Amino acid sequence: MDLTHFLYPLVLRILDVYKNLERLVLTLLYPIVKKIVLGQFTSAGINLDGDGPVGISIRPGYEKQWILRVACDLELGLGEMYMEGLWECKSLEKFMFLMLKSDMYKEATSFRNICISYVRFGLFNMQTMSKAFEVSTHYDTGNDLFEAFLDPSMSYSCGYWKNAKTLAEAQTSKLELIAKKLKLKPGMKVLDIGCGWGGLAQYLAKNHGVTVVGVTVGQEGADYARKVCDGLPVDIRVQDYRSLHEEFDRIVSVGMFEHVGSKNYREFFKVVRRCLVDDGIFLLHTIGVHDPRMERKDPWTLKHIFPNGEIPYYRYVDRDIEGLFVIEDWHNFGNDYSKTLLAWRDNFETAWPTLESKYGEKFYRMWKFYLETSAGAFAARKLNLWQIVLTKEGLTNGYDAPR
Repeated sequence: MDLTHFLYPLVLRILDVYKNLERLVLTLLYPIVKKIVLGQFTSAGINLDGDGPVGISIRPGYEKQWILRVACDLELGLGEMYMEGLWECKSLEKFMFLMLKSDMYKEATSFRNICISYVRFGLFNMQTMSKAFEVSTHYDTGNDLFEAFLDPSMSYSCGYWKNAKTLAEAQTSKLELIAKKLKLKPGMKVLDIGCGWGGLAQYLAKNHGVTVVGVTVGQEGADYARKVCDGLPVDIRVQDYRSLHEEFDRIVSVGMFEHVGSKNYREFFKVVRRCLVDDGIFLLHTIGVHDPRMERKDPWTLKHIFPNGEIPYYRYVDRDIEGLFVIEDWHNFGNDYSKTLLAWRDNFETAWPTLESKYGEKFYRMWKFYLETSAGAFAARKLNLWQIVLTKEGLTNGYDAPR
């Protein structure tokens, strides 16, 4: 029996009692709190008077509420107040860049949020098989939305901009880079864990002559993938990766590991090892952090974008690979994700008039906040994008890593 469903909400309610007490104390000490919060933003180079390229404009009459919510729930408060239209910012990307570069988030993170992070990642397993499909609420938001801001391949992960000038070129370059790193040969059988809308499966089958099995927890994405892969040797399944018991020549996972959870990394890698032939290659494409003090998923993103997500910390990845795989290559091109996110933002803005009647103003502000602040985090180099190539025992003649 999975007690997480019962104990986790109970613990959150207890922490909410603390939060209410914290809010009361901060309200009583408001003059001091205001001075501290304003000082932190000023030291980060962020003005609250609307001036400068980043300057924040708070809706008249809401300054006290804004400052108290920032003091009590930094990321969650900022994100939800932006969704509610209580403040504007000329550049959310630059705003987040400056916040993270100044390390302000380390000083301002509330005790309650620290406790919630520990509860999520330390006490409970938020990515059990019974909870694995909860994240599909994000990917099933609507294919019309994702078609509007993604490239034609529907790649919802970082593009590779080394020789690219457009989003479509960057995503095609990423798909081809993956194919080269996997060292594919016609007739091979490939497993795509977290296949999304089928862009990678379609590309590999069409351009490299391989057979692909793609697994995903998103029903809308699976339906879409089956259509785009029609006529190709591609099998798309709505299935949890833990239930796989087949053998593959190559395995790839792009943008899915962020939903696995650190309590499940070892099991994930054991499943991959079980399903990979002895001389096979596994490529893991994932966001990651190098600083343990960096939020591995901030409260706003957990609540509004990716339920139960957890950004991998490199030490935990290395720990749970040990004894199962040899690391052939670890490639970091995180700055490219900032470019990708801003390209998505531009496409989203352009398409918004056709989406507005369905999704509404609050969703627009939520999605804009998500894309632009994420771009700022990658630009500040607090978030990374890794492609890790693994083999069971190390390739006999070595591994030449494409770039």
